[in-house]
Amino acid sequence: METKLTMATEETRQVAPNLAKIRESLALAETLARASLMTSPAAKRRLAARSIEMGEYGSSGEYVPPKALLLYLVRMGSFTSSPKILNEDAQDSDINLPARMTRSEMLDRCRCEGVQPLLRRHFKGAIKDVGVNTADDFKMLQINAVKKTCVQPLKSPNKIRVFQWNVLSQSLGTTNDSFVCCPEDALEWGNRRYQIVQEILEYAPDVICLQEVDHFNFLKACLETQGYTGTFFPKPDSPCLYLDGNNGPDGCALFYRREKFDFVKSDTRVLEVWRVQSNQVAVVAVLRVRETGREFLVAGTHLKARKGALLSTLRNEQGKDLLDFVHSSAEGRPVILCGDFNAEPTEPIYRTVLGYPGLNLGSAYADFSPNKDVPSMDREPPYTTWKVRDEGEVCHTIDYVFYNKDAFVVNAVLQFPTSDDIGEGRVPSYQYPSDHFSLCCDFRFQDQEKTGQAHIEELKGVSSL
Repeated sequence: METKLTMATEETRQVAPNLAKIRESLALAETLARASLMTSPAAKRRLAARSIEMGEYGSSGEYVPPKALLLYLVRMGSFTSSPKILNEDAQDSDINLPARMTRSEMLDRCRCEGVQPLLRRHFKGAIKDVGVNTADDFKMLQINAVKKTCVQPLKSPNKIRVFQWNVLSQSLGTTNDSFVCCPEDALEWGNRRYQIVQEILEYAPDVICLQEVDHFNFLKACLETQGYTGTFFPKPDSPCLYLDGNNGPDGCALFYRREKFDFVKSDTRVLEVWRVQSNQVAVVAVLRVRETGREFLVAGTHLKARKGALLSTLRNEQGKDLLDFVHSSAEGRPVILCGDFNAEPTEPIYRTVLGYPGLNLGSAYADFSPNKDVPSMDREPPYTTWKVRDEGEVCHTIDYVFYNKDAFVVNAVLQFPTSDDIGEGRVPSYQYPSDHFSLCCDFRFQDQEKTGQAHIEELKGVSSL
């Protein structure tokens, strides 16, 4: 593998000496951002035209950091005077796979390579219960996963199974993330890589959206044997590039099943905040269902991490840019938007997504809940990531699958493992290769009626539909 070292850019060298000053300003900026989030609309209007020492208020009254601080915030995590290590994605050159393998053959290989069996997960489907008076006349039915007989692919052209997952960057996971309860060898790439493929293939998705991908060539090689085509878009200044032994930058990947969809177009974007490019990206693809000609857009993204009102505001600005990009790319087609948003449902970005005009988005997991009397944010899963770091347990709901409610109905979702299933050390672990759990949802086009029981049979592989 050829490794090239480049010195930090001139811009970084100029800014680096001012890091102490920038960091000192963060406390005041955080206070101003928090005040902006809590300020009444009337007060925001009064503040809109007023400049302050640390920055300005935008036209809508939100605090906007000055450019120097903003440049630091959007690069936080890769903002360093250390030299970049520009490695190529070549650490999986030992893999030699045939052009085509059956799903059983690939899953058997994954199980043989795994240190321990993966955590068992279950699909939950909704069936219309005729004559039973329950909330929304729906009854929840659990579909048990079987160790060897996996959930079968959806054969109906009117159904789409979407898989969303932050797979955990290998470079970040072994160098930056401090998983204090995870055995070191459980994080080794040789132990993780086939577990990642197995977790994807166990649920036979039609569309796959992944984040923190820094071994795209490996995933591409494995998934191509299963009939998937994929694309990858790296972060412009990935923090992986500053870590010794990296395999190239991390970014977002999107795969789709060739036998079910025709490719129409794709696009990528580096997300902006207040007209400044950030270090987060999005990838979109328009797909056409071969049998019906229906077209839809699927998008994957990964928003900025870290806590605080200032970063929450920054994520919301990234989300606005993302939604504008998705809306423009869709050109009126229905949308499915997946990603690690790094935001709890209480953050502004969650409301921004659900309230974006022209897309009419809902959250698949929240909308699948039978309790429609509570707000969407209160119907989300209790966690999508659960790990133990130096500061203690970190348990959050920050990953989502959003969908156009005018076009799709949620037929089933993959449940999250329980605390007992996960274990005291949480994840990653020998039984699960990432600190995030995957999300998987079955969607049906709105005008296509099919009994819930038929869908249950399809999940089990009983139905031929």
